[in-house]
Amino acid sequence: MERNADIRIAVVEDEDHIRDTVADALEREGYEVARYPDGAEAWSAFQKGLPQLAILDIMMPRMDGLELCRRVRGLSDEISIFFLTSRDEEFDRVLGLELGADDYLCKPFSMRELVARVKVLLRRMSLRGEPVAPADALHAGSLSLDLARYEARWLGSEVPLTVTEFRLLLALARHPGHVKTRAQLLEQAYPDDTFVADRTIDSHVKRLRRKFESLDGGFEQIETVYGLGYRYRDRGGGREGGAPAGDSEAS
Repeated sequence: MERNADIRIAVVEDEDHIRDTVADALEREGYEVARYPDGAEAWSAFQKGLPQLAILDIMMPRMDGLELCRRVRGLSDEISIFFLTSRDEEFDRVLGLELGADDYLCKPFSMRELVARVKVLLRRMSLRGEPVAPADALHAGSLSLDLARYEARWLGSEVPLTVTEFRLLLALARHPGHVKTRAQLLEQAYPDDTFVADRTIDSHVKRLRRKFESLDGGFEQIETVYGLGYRYRDRGGGREGGAPAGDSEAS
């Protein structure tokens, strides 16, 4: 068995059987697993130190998974967040992704699939900081991407991105003006994952826009091409020091 004891995973689930089954499966893979019966208990622990990955049930007493995800993202964009939900409505899934979740599974689910997806998320996280050859940076107008550190800057200010968001932005910015379909973006943002749906791209694009708009209210570089996908328009930057814009609902 591969030893992964340096990887800490939190399982936050109010149903004892599901929590223990998920945790036991991950421990068999060699991961260090912490178990929490609700979001409030997990949040108390997370403020002292975050795991590398958190598996959150959406419907929980005291603090639900959506609120816990929102608070965790206020602390870090580096932790991977995985949702478990018994509610299959698209609203819940998309809302979770917009709050910063990296993936989700609907109950009932295959434990084998859950473990496979966890491994994919952790593998993507491990790519942070690895050198990329031959070029280690990309510049498109006011945007700078450090490929070795997975860091993005806009107008000189760092924009905190998850690994998935960085890959999605890189796929768009590498070819300014070219339309990228959702299928093409999925392949580049999730190179090792065959489980992700097209709708995931729309949620990540919304989060990308919001992050850049919080720095520059004139940010309009990521354009929707209706019926096709998205493209990055290199217009040389938005308004320097622009006021933060409201949430955009275009997707």
